[in-house]
Amino acid sequence: MLNLQHLIHRWRALWNPDMFHGWGKTHNFFEGWYFKIVDPTEQYVFAVIPGISRGIDGQHHAFIQVLDGKQCQASYHDFGVADFQASGQKFAIDLGGNHFSATDLRLRLPELEGDLQINQLTPWPKMLGAPGIMGWYSFVPFMQCYHGVVSVNHELQGSLKVHGKAVDFSGGKGYIEKDWGRSFPSSWIWIQTNHFDADRPVSLMASIANIPWIGSHFIGCIVGFLYGDKLYRFATYTGAKRKASIKGKTVQLAFTDRKYRLEIIAHQAGGGELISPLSGNMTGKVNESMQATVEVKFYRGEHLVFAGTGRNAGLEVAGTVDELLTNKWRT
Repeated sequence: MLNLQHLIHRWRALWNPDMFHGWGKTHNFFEGWYFKIVDPTEQYVFAVIPGISRGIDGQHHAFIQVLDGKQCQASYHDFGVADFQASGQKFAIDLGGNHFSATDLRLRLPELEGDLQINQLTPWPKMLGAPGIMGWYSFVPFMQCYHGVVSVNHELQGSLKVHGKAVDFSGGKGYIEKDWGRSFPSSWIWIQTNHFDADRPVSLMASIANIPWIGSHFIGCIVGFLYGDKLYRFATYTGAKRKASIKGKTVQLAFTDRKYRLEIIAHQAGGGELISPLSGNMTGKVNESMQATVEVKFYRGEHLVFAGTGRNAGLEVAGTVDELLTNKWRT
Protein backbone atom coordinates (compact mmCIF):
# COMPACT_ATOMS: atom_id res chain seq x y z
CA MET A 1 0.00 0.00 0.00
CA LEU A 2 1.36 3.43 -0.98
CA ASN A 3 1.46 5.72 2.06
CA LEU A 4 2.71 9.26 2.67
CA GLN A 5 6.17 8.06 3.64
CA HIS A 6 6.45 6.09 0.39
CA LEU A 7 5.45 9.19 -1.57
CA ILE A 8 8.13 11.23 0.18
CA HIS A 9 10.76 8.58 -0.54
CA ARG A 10 9.71 8.39 -4.19
CA TRP A 11 9.89 12.17 -4.57
CA ARG A 12 13.38 12.21 -3.05
CA ALA A 13 14.50 9.35 -5.33
CA LEU A 14 13.14 11.17 -8.41
CA TRP A 15 15.77 13.87 -7.83
CA ASN A 16 18.41 11.35 -6.70
CA PRO A 17 18.35 8.46 -9.21
CA ASP A 18 21.01 6.48 -7.26
CA MET A 19 18.44 5.79 -4.54
CA PHE A 20 15.81 3.05 -4.33
CA HIS A 21 12.67 3.88 -6.36
CA GLY A 22 10.41 0.95 -5.56
CA TRP A 23 8.59 2.28 -2.50
CA GLY A 24 5.05 0.90 -2.49
CA LYS A 25 5.61 -1.18 -5.65
CA THR A 26 3.90 -4.56 -5.24
CA HIS A 27 4.20 -6.18 -8.68
CA ASN A 28 5.61 -5.75 -12.21
CA PHE A 29 8.72 -4.00 -10.91
CA PHE A 30 12.45 -4.59 -10.65
CA GLU A 31 15.41 -2.55 -9.48
CA GLY A 32 19.09 -3.41 -9.55
CA TRP A 33 22.51 -1.79 -9.13
CA TYR A 34 25.61 -2.80 -11.10
CA PHE A 35 28.95 -2.58 -9.24
CA LYS A 36 32.00 -3.26 -11.37
CA ILE A 37 35.20 -3.91 -9.40
CA VAL A 38 38.65 -4.51 -10.88
CA ASP A 39 41.84 -5.06 -8.86
CA PRO A 40 44.98 -3.02 -9.76
CA THR A 41 46.64 -5.97 -11.52
CA GLU A 42 43.47 -6.45 -13.64
CA GLN A 43 43.56 -10.18 -12.92
CA TYR A 44 40.22 -10.02 -11.10
CA VAL A 45 37.20 -8.41 -12.78
CA PHE A 46 33.74 -8.75 -11.24
CA ALA A 47 30.26 -7.31 -11.59
CA VAL A 48 28.17 -7.54 -8.40
CA ILE A 49 24.46 -6.81 -8.94
CA PRO A 50 22.11 -6.50 -5.94
CA GLY A 51 18.43 -6.00 -6.62
CA ILE A 52 14.78 -6.79 -6.01
CA SER A 53 12.17 -8.46 -8.21
CA ARG A 54 8.39 -8.08 -7.80
CA GLY A 55 6.91 -10.18 -10.57
CA ILE A 56 3.65 -9.52 -12.37
CA ASP A 57 2.62 -13.03 -11.27
CA GLY A 58 3.12 -12.26 -7.58
CA GLN A 59 6.49 -13.98 -7.30
CA HIS A 60 8.81 -11.74 -5.25
CA HIS A 61 12.42 -12.05 -4.15
CA ALA A 62 15.64 -10.12 -3.70
CA PHE A 63 18.90 -11.20 -5.28
CA ILE A 64 22.62 -10.67 -5.76
CA GLN A 65 24.17 -11.71 -9.06
CA VAL A 66 27.92 -12.08 -9.43
CA LEU A 67 29.64 -12.16 -12.83
CA ASP A 68 33.27 -13.29 -12.86
CA GLY A 69 34.56 -11.51 -15.94
CA LYS A 70 37.76 -13.53 -16.20
CA GLN A 71 36.23 -16.97 -15.66
CA CYS A 72 33.09 -16.07 -17.67
CA GLN A 73 30.87 -17.52 -14.97
CA ALA A 74 27.83 -16.06 -13.24
CA SER A 75 26.09 -16.99 -10.00
CA TYR A 76 22.68 -15.97 -8.66
CA HIS A 77 21.91 -15.72 -4.95
CA ASP A 78 18.24 -15.60 -3.84
CA PHE A 79 17.04 -13.73 -0.76
CA GLY A 80 13.66 -13.03 0.74
CA VAL A 81 12.08 -9.63 0.09
CA ALA A 82 12.26 -8.91 3.83
CA ASP A 83 16.05 -9.22 3.61
CA PHE A 84 16.15 -6.22 1.25
CA GLN A 85 16.46 -3.02 3.28
CA ALA A 86 16.76 0.33 1.47
CA SER A 87 17.36 3.75 2.96
CA GLY A 88 14.78 6.43 2.19
CA GLN A 89 17.35 9.17 2.84
CA LYS A 90 20.27 8.20 0.60
CA PHE A 91 21.60 5.43 -1.65
CA ALA A 92 22.22 2.56 0.77
CA ILE A 93 21.08 -1.07 0.45
CA ASP A 94 21.45 -3.89 2.98
CA LEU A 95 20.76 -7.40 1.76
CA GLY A 96 21.45 -10.63 3.62
CA GLY A 97 24.53 -9.36 5.47
CA ASN A 98 25.79 -7.51 2.40
CA HIS A 99 25.88 -3.72 2.10
CA PHE A 100 25.95 -1.51 -1.01
CA SER A 101 26.33 2.26 -1.26
CA ALA A 102 28.23 4.91 -3.21
CA THR A 103 30.99 4.93 -0.59
CA ASP A 104 31.49 1.31 0.43
CA LEU A 105 30.76 -2.36 -0.21
CA ARG A 106 30.43 -5.16 2.32
CA LEU A 107 30.24 -8.57 0.67
CA ARG A 108 29.42 -11.81 2.45
CA LEU A 109 29.02 -14.17 -0.49
CA PRO A 110 30.49 -17.64 -1.14
CA GLU A 111 32.73 -16.31 -3.93
CA LEU A 112 33.43 -12.80 -2.61
CA GLU A 113 33.90 -11.82 1.03
CA GLY A 114 35.30 -8.61 2.47
CA ASP A 115 34.96 -4.84 2.60
CA LEU A 116 35.83 -2.21 0.00
CA GLN A 117 35.89 1.56 0.27
CA ILE A 118 34.93 3.64 -2.78
CA ASN A 119 36.97 6.83 -3.19
CA GLN A 120 37.10 9.76 -5.63
CA LEU A 121 33.62 9.15 -7.03
CA THR A 122 32.82 10.69 -10.43
CA PRO A 123 29.01 11.03 -10.45
CA TRP A 124 26.87 11.86 -13.45
CA PRO A 125 26.31 15.63 -13.22
CA LYS A 126 22.89 16.94 -12.23
CA MET A 127 21.37 19.78 -14.23
CA LEU A 128 18.20 21.83 -14.06
CA GLY A 129 15.43 19.57 -15.34
CA ALA A 130 17.83 16.62 -15.67
CA PRO A 131 18.51 14.88 -12.33
CA GLY A 132 20.41 12.03 -13.98
CA ILE A 133 21.54 10.30 -17.14
CA MET A 134 18.01 10.12 -18.61
CA GLY A 135 17.57 13.89 -18.74
CA TRP A 136 13.92 15.00 -18.85
CA TYR A 137 12.80 11.40 -19.51
CA SER A 138 13.41 10.89 -15.76
CA PHE A 139 10.06 12.62 -15.15
CA VAL A 140 8.02 10.49 -17.62
CA PRO A 141 5.94 8.14 -15.43
CA PHE A 142 5.30 5.33 -17.96
CA MET A 143 8.80 4.37 -19.15
CA GLN A 144 9.44 0.64 -19.42
CA CYS A 145 12.94 0.96 -17.97
CA TYR A 146 14.86 3.77 -16.29
CA HIS A 147 18.63 4.03 -16.14
CA GLY A 148 21.03 5.74 -13.76
CA VAL A 149 24.79 6.12 -13.39
CA VAL A 150 26.12 6.46 -9.85
CA SER A 151 29.81 6.88 -10.78
CA VAL A 152 31.61 6.61 -14.12
CA ASN A 153 35.01 6.22 -12.50
CA HIS A 154 36.40 5.79 -9.00
CA GLU A 155 39.13 4.15 -6.95
CA LEU A 156 38.84 1.14 -4.66
CA GLN A 157 40.45 0.53 -1.28
CA GLY A 158 40.41 -2.73 0.66
CA SER A 159 40.61 -6.47 0.03
CA LEU A 160 38.30 -9.38 -0.72
CA LYS A 161 38.56 -13.12 -0.40
CA VAL A 162 37.93 -14.41 -3.92
CA HIS A 163 36.91 -18.07 -3.56
CA GLY A 164 38.87 -18.02 -0.28
CA LYS A 165 42.01 -16.36 -1.69
CA ALA A 166 42.92 -12.91 -0.32
CA VAL A 167 43.09 -10.31 -3.10
CA ASP A 168 44.05 -6.68 -2.55
CA PHE A 169 41.77 -4.35 -4.52
CA SER A 170 43.46 -1.16 -3.24
CA GLY A 171 44.27 1.09 -6.16
CA GLY A 172 41.85 -0.76 -8.40
CA LYS A 173 39.00 0.83 -10.35
CA GLY A 174 35.23 0.69 -10.19
CA TYR A 175 32.07 1.79 -11.94
CA ILE A 176 28.44 1.87 -10.69
CA GLU A 177 25.15 2.12 -12.60
CA LYS A 178 21.57 0.96 -12.11
CA ASP A 179 18.22 0.15 -13.77
CA TRP A 180 14.63 0.04 -12.56
CA GLY A 181 11.18 -0.33 -14.05
CA ARG A 182 9.20 -3.24 -15.51
CA SER A 183 11.43 -4.91 -18.13
CA PHE A 184 14.61 -4.43 -20.08
CA PRO A 185 14.11 -3.22 -23.69
CA SER A 186 13.45 -5.66 -26.56
CA SER A 187 16.95 -4.92 -27.85
CA TRP A 188 20.01 -3.00 -26.71
CA ILE A 189 23.74 -2.51 -27.13
CA TRP A 190 25.68 -1.49 -24.02
CA ILE A 191 29.38 -0.75 -23.65
CA GLN A 192 31.35 0.34 -20.58
CA THR A 193 35.06 0.69 -19.84
CA ASN A 194 37.25 2.93 -17.70
CA HIS A 195 40.59 1.16 -18.21
CA PHE A 196 42.64 3.28 -20.62
CA ASP A 197 46.33 4.07 -20.73
CA ALA A 198 46.06 7.85 -20.46
CA ASP A 199 47.50 10.75 -18.49
CA ARG A 200 44.08 11.59 -17.07
CA PRO A 201 40.87 9.74 -16.11
CA VAL A 202 39.03 8.33 -19.15
CA SER A 203 35.73 6.45 -18.98
CA LEU A 204 33.07 5.44 -21.49
CA MET A 205 29.48 4.31 -21.13
CA ALA A 206 27.41 3.99 -24.32
CA SER A 207 23.95 2.51 -24.82
CA ILE A 208 21.46 2.24 -27.69
CA ALA A 209 18.06 0.67 -27.09
CA ASN A 210 14.56 0.23 -28.50
CA ILE A 211 12.31 2.32 -26.23
CA PRO A 212 8.50 1.78 -26.10
CA TRP A 213 6.66 5.10 -26.36
CA ILE A 214 2.87 5.74 -26.27
CA GLY A 215 1.83 2.78 -28.42
CA SER A 216 4.92 3.01 -30.62
CA HIS A 217 8.67 3.03 -30.04
CA PHE A 218 11.88 4.90 -30.86
CA ILE A 219 15.58 4.09 -30.86
CA GLY A 220 17.23 6.03 -28.07
CA CYS A 221 20.84 6.53 -27.08
CA ILE A 222 22.65 7.64 -23.93
CA VAL A 223 26.42 8.13 -23.91
CA GLY A 224 28.83 9.53 -21.35
CA PHE A 225 32.51 10.03 -22.19
CA LEU A 226 34.72 11.21 -19.35
CA TYR A 227 37.96 12.86 -20.45
CA GLY A 228 39.91 14.43 -17.63
CA ASP A 229 37.52 16.36 -15.42
CA LYS A 230 34.74 16.80 -17.99
CA LEU A 231 31.94 14.41 -18.93
CA TYR A 232 30.76 14.77 -22.53
CA ARG A 233 27.15 13.65 -23.13
CA PHE A 234 25.52 12.39 -26.31
CA ALA A 235 21.84 11.48 -25.93
CA THR A 236 18.50 11.46 -27.70
CA TYR A 237 17.34 14.29 -25.43
CA THR A 238 20.41 16.41 -26.31
CA GLY A 239 19.73 16.06 -30.05
CA ALA A 240 22.76 13.84 -30.73
CA LYS A 241 22.87 11.69 -33.86
CA ARG A 242 24.02 8.07 -34.00
CA LYS A 243 25.29 5.29 -36.25
CA ALA A 244 25.48 1.60 -35.39
CA SER A 245 26.67 -1.53 -37.19
CA ILE A 246 27.66 -5.07 -36.26
CA LYS A 247 29.91 -7.37 -38.25
CA GLY A 248 30.70 -10.72 -36.66
CA LYS A 249 31.96 -9.97 -33.16
CA THR A 250 32.75 -6.33 -33.89
CA VAL A 251 30.35 -3.57 -32.85
CA GLN A 252 30.79 -0.09 -34.30
CA LEU A 253 29.00 2.92 -32.83
CA ALA A 254 29.34 6.62 -33.55
CA PHE A 255 27.72 9.69 -32.01
CA THR A 256 27.86 13.33 -33.00
CA ASP A 257 26.47 16.73 -32.06
CA ARG A 258 27.24 20.30 -33.09
CA LYS A 259 30.69 20.30 -31.46
CA TYR A 260 31.92 16.76 -30.89
CA ARG A 261 32.09 13.30 -32.44
CA LEU A 262 32.73 9.99 -30.69
CA GLU A 263 33.69 6.83 -32.62
CA ILE A 264 33.67 3.41 -30.93
CA ILE A 265 34.79 0.00 -32.17
CA ALA A 266 34.16 -2.79 -29.65
CA HIS A 267 35.46 -6.34 -30.02
CA GLN A 268 33.46 -9.05 -28.25
CA ALA A 269 35.19 -11.71 -26.16
CA GLY A 270 34.09 -14.47 -23.79
CA GLY A 271 31.07 -13.71 -21.60
CA GLY A 272 28.85 -15.05 -18.86
CA GLU A 273 25.07 -15.34 -18.71
CA LEU A 274 23.16 -12.95 -16.44
CA ILE A 275 19.48 -13.05 -15.50
CA SER A 276 17.42 -10.06 -16.66
CA PRO A 277 13.90 -8.76 -15.79
CA LEU A 278 10.68 -9.37 -17.73
CA SER A 279 7.55 -7.76 -16.21
CA GLY A 280 9.36 -7.62 -12.89
CA ASN A 281 10.23 -11.34 -12.94
CA MET A 282 13.89 -12.30 -13.27
CA THR A 283 13.27 -14.74 -16.12
CA GLY A 284 15.21 -13.24 -19.04
CA LYS A 285 18.81 -13.95 -20.00
CA VAL A 286 21.59 -11.76 -21.36
CA ASN A 287 25.21 -12.57 -22.18
CA GLU A 288 27.73 -10.01 -20.97
CA SER A 289 31.40 -9.94 -21.83
CA MET A 290 33.82 -8.27 -19.42
CA GLN A 291 36.81 -9.08 -21.60
CA ALA A 292 35.92 -6.89 -24.56
CA THR A 293 38.29 -4.24 -25.90
CA VAL A 294 37.01 -0.88 -27.11
CA GLU A 295 38.79 1.45 -29.52
CA VAL A 296 37.74 5.05 -28.93
CA LYS A 297 38.31 8.23 -30.92
CA PHE A 298 36.99 11.55 -29.69
CA TYR A 299 36.92 14.64 -31.92
CA ARG A 300 36.21 18.32 -31.43
CA GLY A 301 35.07 19.24 -34.92
CA GLU A 302 37.68 17.51 -37.10
CA HIS A 303 40.41 17.76 -34.47
CA LEU A 304 41.29 14.45 -32.79
CA VAL A 305 41.30 15.10 -29.04
CA PHE A 306 41.77 11.54 -27.79
CA ALA A 307 42.43 8.06 -29.19
CA GLY A 308 42.85 4.99 -27.03
CA THR A 309 41.77 1.43 -26.34
CA GLY A 310 39.78 0.47 -23.27
CA ARG A 311 40.28 -2.87 -21.54
CA ASN A 312 38.11 -5.01 -19.23
CA ALA A 313 35.14 -3.65 -21.12
CA GLY A 314 31.58 -4.68 -20.40
CA LEU A 315 29.69 -5.40 -23.61
CA GLU A 316 26.11 -6.56 -24.12
CA VAL A 317 24.44 -7.11 -27.48
CA ALA A 318 20.93 -8.32 -26.72
CA GLY A 319 17.59 -8.96 -28.41
CA THR A 320 16.62 -8.13 -31.97
CA VAL A 321 19.55 -5.76 -32.49
CA ASP A 322 18.96 -5.36 -36.24
CA GLU A 323 16.34 -2.74 -35.37
CA LEU A 324 19.07 -0.62 -33.77
CA LEU A 325 21.45 -0.57 -36.73
CA THR A 326 21.88 2.29 -39.17
CA ASN A 327 24.65 3.33 -41.57
CA LYS A 328 23.22 6.86 -41.80
CA TRP A 329 23.26 9.52 -39.10
CA ARG A 330 19.92 9.38 -37.27
CA THR A 331 18.52 11.12 -34.22
